[in-house]
Parts: sequence; structure tokens; C-alpha cells
Amino acid sequence: MTGPLVEKLSRRNQLSAEEKAVLGGILAPPTMVKGGDDIVRQHASPQHSTLLLDGFAARYVVLMDGARQITELNVPGDFVDLHSLLMSPMDHGVAALTDCTVAYCPHEALREVTETQPHLTRLLWMDTLIDAAVHRQWLAGLGRRAATGRLAHLLCELYLRLEVVHRAGGGKMTLPLSQAILADVLGLSTVHVNRCVAQLREEGLINWSGRSVQFLDWDRLVHLAEFDPTYLRLSREPV
Repeated sequence: MTGPLVEKLSRRNQLSAEEKAVLGGILAPPTMVKGGDDIVRQHASPQHSTLLLDGFAARYVVLMDGARQITELNVPGDFVDLHSLLMSPMDHGVAALTDCTVAYCPHEALREVTETQPHLTRLLWMDTLIDAAVHRQWLAGLGRRAATGRLAHLLCELYLRLEVVHRAGGGKMTLPLSQAILADVLGLSTVHVNRCVAQLREEGLINWSGRSVQFLDWDRLVHLAEFDPTYLRLSREPV
């Protein structure tokens, strides 16, 4: 059940058998959340954190006029609200973008981990720091990148994050997100997103058909996106 999380954490530092067992022991049995439903409501005070095992979810903020801005996409292996252990009530919500399988981890169990498992605690802490790094990159993109570069950057990021948990590979990934959702991510209209997708196709960078995205020229896409994966921390370092 903890497979995607273990794969992600192990990419950054080795987990012991004991640490893997601890992760498995603190999670409740998996449950399903339908696409479109909230996993965490904005302004709620959850008593558990939620691990995404399968599907796509999104952190979002809704303004008073009902406009929604997605501030991060969540993929399998992500704790969508690990920070709720210390930050409650929530200043944002988390929605299931597709049908999702999740597992809940009581905050009391996480507190015990912080007291008894220092190395595992540091790895989980790093996970929240990487979340913040993703937010910085998205903020820079919204403020400074042209629309097509913004989309290219998102595609590069998602591919690498999905590859870590074996949900992408061989230059292909499945992306079951509508252009309306991508518009909420990129701060664009759906028409503008459609134009950006068409431009990437015309330049021979991607082949996007239905839910399937194939990368035809990764190096040129990275150059267009000005994509530097340093912020994703995908290499093993002492923790």
C-alpha cells in the first residue's frame, strides 16, 4: 500500500526495513474518493493527513467570486496535506481530479513518528519542503513565463514526478486532466491552453492524444520551458 510513497522517499535517501514497516503501520486501509469530490475542504481542521495512492488530486484556493486557482497537482505517493499536522485549519482545499485511492494517517501516529523515527521524520519534512519548492516554481511561471513555456514546464515536472513512482516512462505519460483543469493550473483560459497545446504539437515537441502525452523532443521542450529539475530533489543526498 505504501509503494508509491516508499518509491518517492527512497529516490532521495535509503529507507530501512523498519521505516518501511512504520509507514505501513500508521496508515488506515485504502478508501476511494470520486473525481470532483473534496479530499480536504478549505478551512477544515483534519485530524489525519492523506496519502494519495492512485489518481490525480489538486490543492486549490477559491476566491470570494468563486474563481479557483490550482496551486499544486498531486500524484501517487504524495501526502496531499502532510502540513495539516501543524497548520490547521487549512487555508486551501484538496480536490480529487480523477477517481482516487487514498489512505489516511492519524495525526497522533505522525506525532509519534516525529518522536521515535528521526530519519523518517526528516524525509517527510523534506517532502513538505519540496512542496514549497514546487509552489515557488509555479509562482515564477505565472509571473514570468510565457503561456507555452508555462505549459511545457508543467509537462516536464509531471513526467519526472510520475516517473519516480513508475506511472510514466519511455517518454510517455498518461495525463487524464481536462483543458479546463489545466487552465486553473496555468492561470489561462481554456482557449489559450488549447492554443499552447497546438503550438507544442506544431513544433514537434509532443504528441498529445486523449489522455496520452508522448515527448518527441525532450531536450527542446526543456529548453523552451527553462526547466531545471533541481527543485524536485530527485538525487540521493544525506538526510
